[in-house]
Amino acid sequence: MKKTVYCIQGPTASGKTSLAIALAKYLGTEVISADSRQFYREMNIGTAKPRAEELTQVPHHFIDNRSIAEPMNVAQFRHEAFPKLESLMHRFGAAVVVGGSSQFIDALVDGLDEVPVFPEIRYSLEQQLENQGATCLLEELIRLDPEILEHIDQNNPRRVLRALEVVKGSGRTWTSFQKRKATMEFDVQRFVIDWPRDVLYQRINQRVDQMVDEGLEHEVLGLLEFRNLTVLNTVGYKEWFHYFDGNSTKDYVIEKIKQHSRNYAKRQWTWMNRYDHLGVLKPDLPMPLLDQIQAFLHQP
Repeated sequence: MKKTVYCIQGPTASGKTSLAIALAKYLGTEVISADSRQFYREMNIGTAKPRAEELTQVPHHFIDNRSIAEPMNVAQFRHEAFPKLESLMHRFGAAVVVGGSSQFIDALVDGLDEVPVFPEIRYSLEQQLENQGATCLLEELIRLDPEILEHIDQNNPRRVLRALEVVKGSGRTWTSFQKRKATMEFDVQRFVIDWPRDVLYQRINQRVDQMVDEGLEHEVLGLLEFRNLTVLNTVGYKEWFHYFDGNSTKDYVIEKIKQHSRNYAKRQWTWMNRYDHLGVLKPDLPMPLLDQIQAFLHQP
């Protein structure tokens, strides 16, 4: 039987953590977290990390493994996580990878094409960003690469700048560098939990309320001195800074977190559309999700 990596992906608040744990226990293996914010020890409540009792059920890797002062990008994650993945595959013949950051998951299981660097272009774009703002960079990027909005966070000026640097310097679209290359001798099975949209949005809203009850405001307040770090330009964190500056109310912040979380879930689903083979799990069916996965695996 060929060794297999099982990826649990998809929208925030869909139940990925509990399903990944159940699947890892069933397979007798361990979990690699590919959530781009759960790496950081200082970010707990707002990243919806697995709870202590969940972490005791199955060993997890790449949770709380670094400080926000040591940010992890996609290439670094691939470099650090791939040896662990290979080790799990050698020991157990299977591994579970889970997270909402599908770009990180793709880098881990499919590999990364090398993206070139153009220092002179970057310097010029940084000057343009400072003098004219991010909107002009985004408009130029969309003109050169119309499909770019499906692949980057347009609200992140640094990512827009980086993509524009690559497009202008290489003469290729950013998306052309996203074509993955198979690098492993085992299969990849991807699954997404597909809640009806209204139910998913209700789950997102409830999760935000729970985070607030658990002390999200206090957690973000403790990170105020790091507010300019890119890792804190994250839904659930960035919204509070306006409140701490006296420019919004707490109720407004909470509603914005819910809205931005729902928008993020839409982008996560958009990413799912790029996969040719995706097991769509329906939590509103009588069959448990783990049984649905087994049914997918036994299909001819």
